[in-house]
Amino acid sequence: MKYLLLLLFMFHFSIGCNLSKQPIDARQINKPNFVFILVDDLGYFDLGCNGSTYYETPNIDALAKKSVVFSQGYATSGVCSPSRASIMTGKFTARHGITDWIGAKTGTEWRSLNRHDQLLPPAYVSKLPAEDITIAEAVKAGGYKTFFAGKWHLGSEGSLPEDHGFDINVGGFHSGSPQGGYFSPYNNPKLKDGPDGENLTMRLANETNSFINQHQKVPFFAFLSFYAVHGPIQTTRDKWSKFQNKAENQGIKENGFVMERKLPIRQTQDNPIYAGLVESMDEAVGAVLSNLKNLGLDKNTIIIFTADNGGVTSGDNFSTSSLPQRGGKGYQWEGGIREPYIVYVPWANATGKSSDYLVTGADFYPTILDYANLKLQPNQHLDGISLKPIIDQDKTPKERSLYWHYPHYGNQGGDPTSIIRKGDWKLIHYYEDNTNQLYNLKNDPSENNNLVNVHPKLAVELSLNLTQWLNSVGAKYPVSDPEYQAEKRKEYEKSIVEKLWPKLESERKAMLSKNFKPNVDWWGSMVTKD
Repeated sequence: MKYLLLLLFMFHFSIGCNLSKQPIDARQINKPNFVFILVDDLGYFDLGCNGSTYYETPNIDALAKKSVVFSQGYATSGVCSPSRASIMTGKFTARHGITDWIGAKTGTEWRSLNRHDQLLPPAYVSKLPAEDITIAEAVKAGGYKTFFAGKWHLGSEGSLPEDHGFDINVGGFHSGSPQGGYFSPYNNPKLKDGPDGENLTMRLANETNSFINQHQKVPFFAFLSFYAVHGPIQTTRDKWSKFQNKAENQGIKENGFVMERKLPIRQTQDNPIYAGLVESMDEAVGAVLSNLKNLGLDKNTIIIFTADNGGVTSGDNFSTSSLPQRGGKGYQWEGGIREPYIVYVPWANATGKSSDYLVTGADFYPTILDYANLKLQPNQHLDGISLKPIIDQDKTPKERSLYWHYPHYGNQGGDPTSIIRKGDWKLIHYYEDNTNQLYNLKNDPSENNNLVNVHPKLAVELSLNLTQWLNSVGAKYPVSDPEYQAEKRKEYEKSIVEKLWPKLESERKAMLSKNFKPNVDWWGSMVTKD
């Protein structure tokens, strides 16, 4: 055993000494390192490389330019916990059972929110199942040192990162949002407070760098799971000022919202607070990338960058716009589930390379195992496939179907739905009225033209495939609420239009005003108060 460890040490030491001098050969790397960067609530169009002209993400943009970018990359859910569970297990949400964010009300408890919805959402699995072998457990068993930093939201005590294969956990506990905000003190039992005003996002990047620095001689798997850009959205006065000026220069529109099916939805990327939060996240990514380069580890470290669901266009903080995609976080449309999906493999020569093959969060698990030269576990990552043949060899796997199951109501206006995507076609089934919508995403990426009556046979075929798959994995469904009263629902909807919508427009104008000041110390970012 000692001899084996010595050989392993010598192997990695020799790589570290020679990487900067020689072109990298993938065959020389038996155990590449992995840095997995997961951003919370980041929309596909919240990046400069994906078309945003307001947000600034130069570090991520630069990473994308030398990576394989999957233009049809999806989260497995429009909300966080289900999507994160799929990354950890390689399974779609209906299969692993975490179908809503952990903490959401179900059954008759749903009535306590006084939304007067037609359906009662079903119960869901409330923690990452212990019987699943997570990706962290799999690579740890294969000789990797494992690290987690940031948002977990997959269970509490007994189901934390350290209970699911991570040797080190910094900042991961049951909460889905930063309890103390984005500036120290953090109110996080897994993260020591820094100096007053320290930025949480950069702190998590620095903790990741510290782990990398300490374990650069052994293969490592670092999972950097930002709380950003989840609410509460906060930034510094300087960043707000920068993006307030930028919004003015670009031209501030008179109105920023329209009504979607159930809530107002943001139409403009001009939120200077959110823009500052996005920029801070990009700077933190840059800090990690720079550290890898300075250590010479950029030549044998695979970097994955993605998000857990779409940007918050409704509900929560109404932070961003996903246009031209429809919807956002919590929604059944592309804005809720299509994500930035960037994979950097140093030896892949992927500059400017993109793929339109349908990929999903469940695919990361087998892809990582494949690159780590560890045996695939098809009985675990049942819904994921390795993307290594696409990245390394430009091979296109056979056509596949992707499935989503969200039998809940989203805080952001989404409906209880299930979805199948096959080729260019996407069918959405709505449980409130048992109807379907059919879209051709190649011709109609904004999902404006429901073709269910134009292609009835295709709609029936996809609907049947969706139902059969859901039943095969034991999916749970919502049920009608016997206490539902249509008149109360109409009153609720009227209050949204007459009260909430104008309030949102007013708040948008206020944060774009030169006189905007959220509080004395800008959410605690200023150590010296005004």
